[in-house]
Amino acid sequence: MGLPRAPQQQQQQQQKNKEKSSVSSNNFNHHQDMDMNFEDEPIDDTTESSNLEDSMCDVDDSNPGTDKTSADYYFDSYSHFGIHEEMLKDVVRTKTYQNVIYQNKFLFKDKVVLDVGAGTGILSLFCAKAGARHVYAVECSHMADMAKEIVEANRFSNVITVLKGKIEEIVLPVAQVDIIISEWMGYFLLFENMLNTVLYARDKWLVNGGIVLPDKASLHLTAIEDAEYKQDKIEFWNNVYGFDMSCIKKQAMMEPLVDTVDQNQIVTNCQLLKTMDISKMTPGDASFTVPFKLVAERNDYIHALVAYFDVSFTKCHKMTGFSTGPRSRSTHWKQTVMYLEDVLTICEGEQLVGSMSVAPNKKNPRDVDITLKYSLNGQRCLVSRIQHYKMR
Repeated sequence: MGLPRAPQQQQQQQQKNKEKSSVSSNNFNHHQDMDMNFEDEPIDDTTESSNLEDSMCDVDDSNPGTDKTSADYYFDSYSHFGIHEEMLKDVVRTKTYQNVIYQNKFLFKDKVVLDVGAGTGILSLFCAKAGARHVYAVECSHMADMAKEIVEANRFSNVITVLKGKIEEIVLPVAQVDIIISEWMGYFLLFENMLNTVLYARDKWLVNGGIVLPDKASLHLTAIEDAEYKQDKIEFWNNVYGFDMSCIKKQAMMEPLVDTVDQNQIVTNCQLLKTMDISKMTPGDASFTVPFKLVAERNDYIHALVAYFDVSFTKCHKMTGFSTGPRSRSTHWKQTVMYLEDVLTICEGEQLVGSMSVAPNKKNPRDVDITLKYSLNGQRCLVSRIQHYKMR
C-alpha cells in the first residue's frame, strides 16, 4: 500500500518529488543507512506483480460529471501497471515479505491463506511456493483479472484462487483460514485506511489460533531542521512576483509532505507514539491521541515534525520487520513531514512536548486528519500552538 496519492494530490506529490530532488544535497537527500539484511536471491522484475493493492473496486469514469472523492481515485489507481511496478521494486518491502514466507515455511505448510488486497498476487505466489495448501487472493480492482492470468502462467491454479471483489462483500469457499497476509500500510501508516479491511477479514474468517502477517505496527515521531526547503515550498507564497498569495500558504501548511528526510536533519530523539497489535486490536484503535516529548540532541532550529512507521512479523523463527524511518534504507513510503507555523529555536536538552491526535476523515475514511498540539519553553523560544493537518 502507500501508493502515490490519487487525484490532484498524486500529480502534486510527483511534482513535489521532482522539485525536491533538485534542492541542495544538504536538504532532503537520499543517503540512507542500510539496517536490514536481505537474502541474496534476486527479485524477479519480469513479473509485474504486487500486493500493495488493497481491498478496492474500480471507478466508472464514463460520467465526466461524477464527483469523485479521494477514495474513488484510490480504488481506480490500483488498476494502473506503473503503480505495481513501483511497489514491487521497493526491495525493502518486497524482500521482507519474501523472506518472512520462504524462511518460515513451517508457518505456511499445508495451511489455508487469505491474501487481503492481493493485487497481481505476488504474496499469494510466495505463499503457494512455500507450501500453502490453498491461497485465496482477494482483489477488487481490474488487477484481479491479471492476477488470474499470472497464477495460470506460473502453474499455481490448483493452489491459488483469485476472487474479485471487496473483502466485505465476497464469499469465501471456506469457513475459516489459518493465515491472513496483507500489505496494508499507507503513508503515515494509516493513510488509505486499509487496516480496517484486514481487521474485518480477521474477525470473519481467521481460525482460533490463526496468525495475521504482519502482526505488529508502530508509529514514530521526530523533529527536523529544514529551513531551505520550507522556504522554497511554504514561505514562497508570501510574495509571488510581488503579490501576496499567503492564503495558499495556509493550505500548503495543512497538507503533510511525503518525502525522504536526510538523517542529518534530525534534531531530537525519535519517540514511539503508538504500537498496534493487528492480531488483537479493534478498528477504533486506529483513532487515538498520544502525548510526545522530543528532546533536543543539539542546539538547532526545528521547522517540522516527521512521522514514520515500523512493521514486525513476530511469529517467525526470528522476529523480522522493517522501518520506514530516516535512518533506515529508503522505501516508497518515505516519511511524512508536517511543517510547523513557528520556527523553533531549541537548545540541547530542551524538550518539545505535546500530543498528536489521529483519526480517519469523517467524509472520506481513507483520508487521515491529524491534530498536533505542541509547546516549547526554552531559553531562546517560548511557544504553544495547535495545528491541523489533512492527508488527502
